[in-house]
Amino acid sequence: MDIPRIFNITESAHRIHNPLTPENLATLGAALRLEPGARVLDLGSGSGEMLCTWARDYGIIGVGIDMSQLFTEQAKLRAEELGVADRVEFIHGDAAGYVADEKVDVAACLGATWIGGGVAGTIELLAKSLRSEGIILIGEPYWRQLPPTEDVARECFANSISDFLMLPELLASFGDLDYDVVEMVLANQDGWDRYEAAKWLTMRRWLEANPDDDFAKDVRDKLTLEPKRYAAYTREYLGWGAFALMPR
Repeated sequence: MDIPRIFNITESAHRIHNPLTPENLATLGAALRLEPGARVLDLGSGSGEMLCTWARDYGIIGVGIDMSQLFTEQAKLRAEELGVADRVEFIHGDAAGYVADEKVDVAACLGATWIGGGVAGTIELLAKSLRSEGIILIGEPYWRQLPPTEDVARECFANSISDFLMLPELLASFGDLDYDVVEMVLANQDGWDRYEAAKWLTMRRWLEANPDDDFAKDVRDKLTLEPKRYAAYTREYLGWGAFALMPR
């Protein structure tokens, strides 16, 4: 079980696999008013930066599940580096359908709502692990401005304009699911730059180290096209945020 190889290559040097910065993660932890001993479940935990830094800074206990073997190993190394390996556990596996053995204070899925078939299904899945009065944390894209055409939406890696909502409509959709939005931290363009542009150097270094790899042409094509595509589309049209929800 693993994610497509292109992601393991392009994001192999990333600690955070979404447009949030380390400062955003710290702000998010403070905003949630995390207390020592709070239990956090992270479905699609990537390289574990959120759980590891929250364990270091706020004393949480965490479990993360991710289907990338590379990212899971990186998460374990990060936990050792920060001295929190006794507080966080990382599991290489499919997060779809995962329910914690013990109810948690925060159940999170940042940028991987496909595991529940979309936002509504992922919230329903996370709720199964949540204690009474706990918080669900969802990371999701939204349109900063509506794309003028479906082709522009596809350049933002959406299948269609209807895949994402504008921010007010996204917030209202959580209410339609009978949840209160109690906090949010939004990525800014600097966060997007760090997430997307960091891939380009990683790809270039990979190409230098693997010139004869069968996958080299795909990586070369992506490196050639990505800077212009990102600047023209994702950076202009797509927002991203982490939204804290509590059931009504």
